[in-house]
Amino acid sequence: MRNKWVLLGVLTLVAVALALTAVGCGGEEEPSGSPAKTGEPSGSVEPLPPSSCEQLQYGGADEAQVLIASDLPMQGSSRTQTVQMVEGIRFVLEQHGWKAGDTRVAFQACDDSTAQAGKWDPAKCSQNARLYAQNEAVVGVIGTFNSGCAAIEIPVLGNAPGGGVAMVSPANTYVCLTEAGPGCAKDEPDRYYPTGTRNYARMVAHDAYQGAAVAKFAQSIGVESIYVLNDREAYGLGVAQNFRNAVEDLGIEVAGFAAWDPKASSYEALFRKVKASGAQAVFLGGLICENGAQVIKDKVAVLGPNTATPEEGVVLLVPDGFTTQATIDEAGNSSAGLFASVAGVPADQLEGAGKEFVEAFSEEANAEPPLEPYTAYAAQATEVLLSAIEQAGSDRGAVVQAMFEFSTTDGIIAPEFELNENGDPTVGPITIYTAAKTFETHEVVTPEPELVEAAKGS
Repeated sequence: MRNKWVLLGVLTLVAVALALTAVGCGGEEEPSGSPAKTGEPSGSVEPLPPSSCEQLQYGGADEAQVLIASDLPMQGSSRTQTVQMVEGIRFVLEQHGWKAGDTRVAFQACDDSTAQAGKWDPAKCSQNARLYAQNEAVVGVIGTFNSGCAAIEIPVLGNAPGGGVAMVSPANTYVCLTEAGPGCAKDEPDRYYPTGTRNYARMVAHDAYQGAAVAKFAQSIGVESIYVLNDREAYGLGVAQNFRNAVEDLGIEVAGFAAWDPKASSYEALFRKVKASGAQAVFLGGLICENGAQVIKDKVAVLGPNTATPEEGVVLLVPDGFTTQATIDEAGNSSAGLFASVAGVPADQLEGAGKEFVEAFSEEANAEPPLEPYTAYAAQATEVLLSAIEQAGSDRGAVVQAMFEFSTTDGIIAPEFELNENGDPTVGPITIYTAAKTFETHEVVTPEPELVEAAKGS
């Protein structure tokens, strides 16, 4: 949940994060797959409180020495994805015998959402970050799903005692978390790293890649004019701007650029404006949990069914904030035929270690392939964190440093994979899916670097 902004001036960090979102929201080793022991303190590891986290899990020999946590929205429309992501994290830990080198590792799955919000909640993200920072056993966090939550947690974890806590996101896509650019505030990304030391990395390409790839795909199917909408959240606005920049660079007409009100009961009037513009396609920058299902239903009610080409009708394009089974379930038949994008390669096209993970995990978890889009990326995030702990043990600051040194020739998400100095991956493919009963892979698009730069507004 990803999750891929305009200049935000003098807004405070918490105010920024209220608007943000992407991703949505010694001893002998026991055999892999051994059952985890739950709930009780394990050696020097004190569990995180049940107000935010599930029971502590540890399936290794002797007592755990360090603790890692996942921080994902476990309630709302993202839940289908995030439950499977947590299962993927546990699976990797079991495969490693709950160890990183000689260091014994326990795990807790934590929730950054609330039932009232039905998605990630800024206050919950802030509370969770403080809990991780204060618990000296916590050496790493796998998360967040939503970029807005990451904007809150990164600086808190970076300022934690002992040199900070490493944070590895499987899904955040907001550009300005890691690099500056024309669409970022003047103090981004520096505001997220108050100590001057980076403690954050992500496994997916940022939204400039997604905007560029979807624009390239739209051009390939013959779209010559498009209406761009967003959900008023910073993630939705950001990815919409990235997309608009890219289509304009390709010479595609932007017939309109507007927002939908997530609290509205109907969007038919909005789509009548889209119809009057003559646009051949619509792009929805935002999240399914921002009343996205109703937006899709009203698009179909006014503009007709979603089509594969502009010759057949009005094409509908959505980013990764919609690429979850919840979109199909909630929008029903109106979702059929829409095109959705996700940063990365689909699970059924992964090679090497990625293919092995998908096959083994699907069998272990009784998961029907293809897996949810970000499950393999959660597994890769776990591998990155375990690699850093193997090098650094329980030294928080050393784990942060080792995270940036990660490199592999047998990665889950790509055979050759490493992080650059910003904490971004060195690979940037985007998958285009089409909606039917589930999301089915349509094609993988790797945008040219020049178009990515254009998407950023450079």
